[in-house]
Amino acid sequence: MQAPQLFMILLGCRPEGRHTEQHDIFFGIGTSLKELMPEMNAFWPEAKGKIHVDAWRIVNKVDGYKVEVVAKNEEVKSDLNSLFFLNLGGYKKDEFDELHYKMLVVSDQKALAIKQAKETAFYKHTAFEGATSHIDDKFGVDVDDIFEIQDILSSETKSKYALKFTSNIDLSEDEIFLGYLPLSKI
Repeated sequence: MQAPQLFMILLGCRPEGRHTEQHDIFFGIGTSLKELMPEMNAFWPEAKGKIHVDAWRIVNKVDGYKVEVVAKNEEVKSDLNSLFFLNLGGYKKDEFDELHYKMLVVSDQKALAIKQAKETAFYKHTAFEGATSHIDDKFGVDVDDIFEIQDILSSETKSKYALKFTSNIDLSEDEIFLGYLPLSKI
């Protein structure tokens, strides 16, 4: 039997009454995309089952750490690190859009995760006078959203699994799968 893994999935749909496709990031733990389909539909009920996948990855490596899914009863209490999902928003001159950059960071503090986000090329090159990125009042930085992954997993998933981090710089980078994939084709 295949071990459960952490999936990061970019979902898309055009809800009724909207003029443009909208997106959200879903995190789930399972053995396949197919296994996660009921959770994806429950995650975005307004889509009424008309969701598709635009990108996905199995999260194995982040910031030189191996990311493992372990049973909740095996949870390592001494690990102070957490996995954070950050969504940065920014602008480019003469482009009628807000650009977004999504990233994962392993850190023991939100403030350090935000500091790392501020060092990315995206952060440095998508703000200019008159179009500053969003300011998060709590942290006072240009980060649209920051979430600890363990907090945004479904209640059922949180009751079964935890994440474990082991320093390992020798792992290859996660493969990212891109392209339109309706749930009906999974």
